[in-house]
Amino acid sequence: MARRFDAIIIGTGQAGPALAARLSGAGMNVAVIERSRFGGTCVNTGCIPTKTLIASAYAAHLARRAAEYGVTIGGPVAVDMKQVKQRKDEISGRSANGVEAWMRGLANGSVYHGHAVFENAHGVRVNGELLEADRIFINVGGRALVPPMPGLDQVAYLTNSGMMDVDYLPEHLVIVGGSYIGLEFAQMYRRFGATVTVVEKGPRLIQREDEDVSQAVHEILAGEGVEIRLNANCLSARREGDRIAVGLDCADGARNVQGSHLLLAVGRVPNTDDLQLDKAGIETDDRGYIKVDERLQTNVPGVWALGDCNGRGAFTHTSYHDHEIVAANLLDNDPRKLSDRITAYALFTDPPLGRAGMTETEARQSGRKVLVGKRPMSRVGRAVEKGESQGFMKVVVDADTRLILGAAILGLSGDEVIHSLLDVMYARAPYTTVSRAMHIHPTVSELVPTLLQELA
Repeated sequence: MARRFDAIIIGTGQAGPALAARLSGAGMNVAVIERSRFGGTCVNTGCIPTKTLIASAYAAHLARRAAEYGVTIGGPVAVDMKQVKQRKDEISGRSANGVEAWMRGLANGSVYHGHAVFENAHGVRVNGELLEADRIFINVGGRALVPPMPGLDQVAYLTNSGMMDVDYLPEHLVIVGGSYIGLEFAQMYRRFGATVTVVEKGPRLIQREDEDVSQAVHEILAGEGVEIRLNANCLSARREGDRIAVGLDCADGARNVQGSHLLLAVGRVPNTDDLQLDKAGIETDDRGYIKVDERLQTNVPGVWALGDCNGRGAFTHTSYHDHEIVAANLLDNDPRKLSDRITAYALFTDPPLGRAGMTETEARQSGRKVLVGKRPMSRVGRAVEKGESQGFMKVVVDADTRLILGAAILGLSGDEVIHSLLDVMYARAPYTTVSRAMHIHPTVSELVPTLLQELA
């Protein structure tokens, strides 16, 4: 005998709990299913724990630079990795516990802790019990991709999830993958005191960014002692005594790098392979992402997919925004859609990279006539005062419409300052809205109007 609900939500990442609360508040009887830890990737192995670790690494880095600020610290700076992990666990744990308490406290909610599989288009089985609903929302997230790398089955390796259990300092951490996750861990562990080598198969780091952004990030990390090996076009792994050797080419006598620990950071895959989606007739693409329309609906009426598993965004904020789109359409008579969303994200190295909209390369390739404003952070007073003047600001504008097409702010508070441009982009206001604005001195944001006044 099946138990009936108005809605079933599978997964408690950033979209699921917020949507459950909205549906419950609307009087719906909601089943929330979570097979592992409440809160999903962000709370347990992503944003919250990694940014907590980054904060510890920043404190160590700043302490080592204390003399630059006229501050004397007695003795060398030491990092207690067990204490670093304990702080991370406490902060992450509070968030996870908070999500679970929230879900268990829903007025019209029932929480199931177990693995869900589809039995049919509107039936899900969990812990042997069949649950049915006319509305089912899939929010199962993703996990680290383990690439088909020769020799990988012969060595121990870590992913971003495994790194959360590390309470020691690796002697030499080799990171395969020169993009966002890999670079954050690279700088973090270098600042903790490890030797770090980043291996990237492509010709430059973070290849989705403009070349000047990639080069600047490369220089920042290399300046801190991170070794970067590019054009590693044929990767392999093998054990050499108590070391792990990563081969970078397939030719005889080819380049390689040896380390004590190996971290794989080469991408993500959706957690859709064990949901029995075929029994519900739910379509996926060739990478396993669930196909959705502009309102996050799958090809099966009454079934939605939100968050990382739909391939329409790979961030906590896109997942949360997914829930807002679904709730607006279902509950608010507000026809919101995915295509209204502007790309926005950050790389949380130090300094961070804030990104919105198109890259300069994308804008030029679109055939538009573009104007570009660029200013080094060394000309931003606040950055100089804080002794953190690496990076630059760049804004791309459509010369004909005067609309802002995109921006990259690599520098002090770049992950915050980017929103002053992102909001104007959503408002579809001309760049002069910002260029003529009066901002507060002394801040990083005060240079954004100046930057736009220098478009060329």
